[in-house]
Amino acid sequence: QVQLVESGGGLVQAGGSLRLSCSASGLTFSAYYMKWFRQAPGKEREFVAGISGSGGSIYYVDSVKGRFTISRDNAKNTVYLQINSLKPEDTAVYYCNTAGTTYWGQGTQVTVSS
Repeated sequence: QVQLVESGGGLVQAGGSLRLSCSASGLTFSAYYMKWFRQAPGKEREFVAGISGSGGSIYYVDSVKGRFTISRDNAKNTVYLQINSLKPEDTAVYYCNTAGTTYWGQGTQVTVSS
């Protein structure tokens, strides 16, 4: 059974940083492209970053380039999202996803105060 478990969210002031983690089990982690999404209150879930199985190919949406860094440790079956210079508009529940599947974690809440 595939499980994705996000962690690392919290309440931070604008300008702060967080590192989110997504731990995966029940699958050959290194074989999968992994994605991070976020969903702000009252808005649709949006894709923010993705990373290939080897980590050699990375993609960010324009709105987070320069502030978000996605990475992975295949030995730990974990994908990370480092978020710097947090803004109030980054407030959302952040989810990880195994690309091409319906596997989702429960999400981790990030709240940024101004």
